[in-house]
Amino acid sequence: MKRREFLKGSVITAGAMVLPVCTGRQPFPHHLFASTLKKYASDRVKLGATGITLSRLAMGTGTNGAGRSSNQTRQLGLRGLADLLHAAYDQGVNFWDSADQYGSHPHLKAALTTIPREQVVILSKTHATTEKQMRADLERFRQELGTDYIDIVLLHCMMDANWPAHKEGAMSVLAQARADGLIGAHGVSCHTLGALRAAAECDWVQVDLARINPAGVNMDADVSTVAALLKKMKQAGKGVMAMKVLGAGRLRHRIDESLQYMLAQDFVDCFTIGTESREQMEDLLKRIPPASVRG
Repeated sequence: MKRREFLKGSVITAGAMVLPVCTGRQPFPHHLFASTLKKYASDRVKLGATGITLSRLAMGTGTNGAGRSSNQTRQLGLRGLADLLHAAYDQGVNFWDSADQYGSHPHLKAALTTIPREQVVILSKTHATTEKQMRADLERFRQELGTDYIDIVLLHCMMDANWPAHKEGAMSVLAQARADGLIGAHGVSCHTLGALRAAAECDWVQVDLARINPAGVNMDADVSTVAALLKKMKQAGKGVMAMKVLGAGRLRHRIDESLQYMLAQDFVDCFTIGTESREQMEDLLKRIPPASVRG
């Protein structure tokens, strides 16, 4: 990827000040995003007003995930991905990001054979629309994961701006499941600006998984527009979780800058990155603390 393509448009700092981003031959303005306190992947953070506490970093399991498989499930297999999740857990990362679409539920179940269930936070995602579909998914998900409850369940990949009306059946089942203690919180992942705006306005949404990075790569809109919506969600008490932090791999040569940008945003509670090996995971964990304070 060419340097001039890295940062475009505008970015917003933790203080919501709009800044011109670096382009071409200009260096990344590290001092503008430097924290006075080191942050770690294993830091325990609160997810909005959900009452859920989890690690700042989530172990993503869905890189190029489709058709109930992903890079992680294909390349690592059942035991390999379970061992990677356990290795991250041993270093304090207790948040696991899964989905029906990724086919990673059995891999999380395998990891749970050696880790106490109450020590990890599990997120999954569903494409269910109707009440019947959502009830079936909840029952199947819990069986596949080997758990009586799921901490967070999201409606997966919302693109329609009118999704709250179309997904009303699934939403009602998830609300009841939360009341019954089968899930801890519910929300959505968004893949268009219209869907993201609807999530910001929807009281049902307790957690939003949104695409954001300093380059505007693989996002729903320009950085400043998305950041403003996420800040609105945060102020309303919603849990804000970031994805595509490294632009679906397109910012892999700008990892430190991307991490520093994300760590500086006070409207983001946590973020998910899908590492595909123990080496990648350990490298990421090592990069996060210095990235947070680099000036």
